[in-house]
Amino acid sequence: MPTTRAPRVPAEERLFSLVLALLSTESGLTKSEILANVQGYRQRYAAGGDNASLERQFERDKDDVRELGIPLETIETPGAAGNNQTLRYRIPKGEYDLPLDVRFTPDESALLSLAAMAWREGALSADSRRGLLKVRSAGSDDDGSEHDAGDGTSAIGAYAPRLRTRDAAFEPLRSALDRAAAVRFAYITPGHHEARVRQLAPLALVQHGGRWMLAAHEFATDSEKNYLLARIVGPVTQYEVGQHPAPADAGERALAGLDRVWAERTATVHVVPGSDAERRLTRRRDTTSTTEGELVIHHVDPQLLAEELAAFGPEVRVVEPEDLRQRVVDRLRVLVEDHTGTPDRDTVDQATGNDGATHG
Repeated sequence: MPTTRAPRVPAEERLFSLVLALLSTESGLTKSEILANVQGYRQRYAAGGDNASLERQFERDKDDVRELGIPLETIETPGAAGNNQTLRYRIPKGEYDLPLDVRFTPDESALLSLAAMAWREGALSADSRRGLLKVRSAGSDDDGSEHDAGDGTSAIGAYAPRLRTRDAAFEPLRSALDRAAAVRFAYITPGHHEARVRQLAPLALVQHGGRWMLAAHEFATDSEKNYLLARIVGPVTQYEVGQHPAPADAGERALAGLDRVWAERTATVHVVPGSDAERRLTRRRDTTSTTEGELVIHHVDPQLLAEELAAFGPEVRVVEPEDLRQRVVDRLRVLVEDHTGTPDRDTVDQATGNDGATHG
């Protein structure tokens, strides 16, 4: 008999279900309990079987939850210190609740949900997604009677638009993978203003650090590379359909490679104590502190990290490497120029701690 394929659960639904489950427990849930019961995992969970791939998915989801600023805690079982299988996970509700003076009426909650359903996945910023999760996990006083459409969904939700705002290249690339086709598209490399056409054999679409990437074999260099979907500009064209089937383990190999790069690339930054930057960056996976109180953070893409750090403004100063520090300074100068019409070196220097000397 043919096996029934588990229905695909969108990543944002899986993360939301995970957050709700961890909020609802005081004592925490073990990894096995999460995989066996939480929406998005349980559909693929094999009781007593091999769940290695699903466990790796959970590890990546934990990182994504923490990168959203959600305080996910681990609790060791007494007498089983160091045993990862008995670790329990939870989100302390008191640290994740909305402020006491913030309350939403049923109609306001419905409108927020409606907006979130329209602007799905990549269109929401990390701050928006974090706020939305707080609102949704808080729930409302609505008992459903006023908006019930009769089928378990709200009348408003029944008319909610679905704007496919995930990276535009995602669907044509997934189609190319299904059809074992080669693709060509224009791609902007960091530091360059002009796009260059790439011709590739797609291997896997993977999500790492909350961003979608394409692992592919590039014909021009006869090598495997990763491409950030957000840097693909223009349409994705398929050709040589059926001639480029991807290996079954391509996704796992791509993620393992990205994890190796993540482990090797670090940056040291000084953060303002008690700032949002300190809270957010401290919660990044594998972040450590130096004896001087500076943070050592890991990353895959220096340009993406520079954009993230620049968003914190004067709360962060890059100590090393110098290349990353210069990227942040350049990013801030562009922002100042965009808002003022002229580059303001003094404003940027003040924000970056640049006093004319080289830091690090």
